[in-house]
Amino acid sequence: MPPRRVVTGRSQEPRRRFAEEIRLLRTERKLSLRKLGEALGWDWSLFSKMESGHTVSSPDVVQALDQYYGTRGMLLVLWELAVADTTQFRERYRRFMALEAEAVGIQQYSPSLMPGLLQTEAYARHMFRLGGLPPSAELDQQTDARMSRKDALIRKEPAYFRAILDEAVLRRPLPDAEEWRGQLKHLEEMTRQENVMIQVLPFSAGPCELANTDTALLRLLDGRTVAWVESGYSGELIEEAAKVERLTVDFDRLRDHALPPRESAEFVLQLLEELP
Repeated sequence: MPPRRVVTGRSQEPRRRFAEEIRLLRTERKLSLRKLGEALGWDWSLFSKMESGHTVSSPDVVQALDQYYGTRGMLLVLWELAVADTTQFRERYRRFMALEAEAVGIQQYSPSLMPGLLQTEAYARHMFRLGGLPPSAELDQQTDARMSRKDALIRKEPAYFRAILDEAVLRRPLPDAEEWRGQLKHLEEMTRQENVMIQVLPFSAGPCELANTDTALLRLLDGRTVAWVESGYSGELIEEAAKVERLTVDFDRLRDHALPPRESAEFVLQLLEELP
């Protein structure tokens, strides 16, 4: 008989599993993040970002956790797997960005964050900071790279872009009020661009397709459509026709629940007017 598979209920995705384990070790010992930070000599916010999956940090931090918890290198092994998975994610994401730059049509659903193609520089920079990037040349490079993606919408023959934004995206402001005002103003300006269609999925629509899954559909010059799906922990480029078709159907059904473009533009304008 084959060996019995032990089911723990824990994630098999490396980055998420790493985050789960370090959170479990801390909570089992009834430690607060601040107490852990004080014990190990790092700012508690670093451990918060590690437990939420925003960063895997560095080997010296993980070795300190291994020693503190007495896990005999187990955390370092999980960290190495998470780092390898992160590297693979970056390669997949680079391929997605290359395809996005060539796409003739882009459709995207964003459940919680502003889509990259609609972000202002301030919004993008804030997201990278949340991901663990301190003020640095790398932060500047990443922000510049994200801003350059907008070329797909303003080139000589721009891509047609339809974005469906969950209302949560528009109800979660940046900490800086003026930066948030700038983001909403930019979004409102984009609603008036001929090749851009923006729709808001209101809370009143209730649970819908593609819940919690950031999804982009790219229609390429050769007629193919590929998809990119992303969660807070990882992303995947999907090229298999059957899977892409399923995502396309879900996107179309989701669009049926969204406000029409004109009402969506009015929704954004109302949010701008409500700002203090």
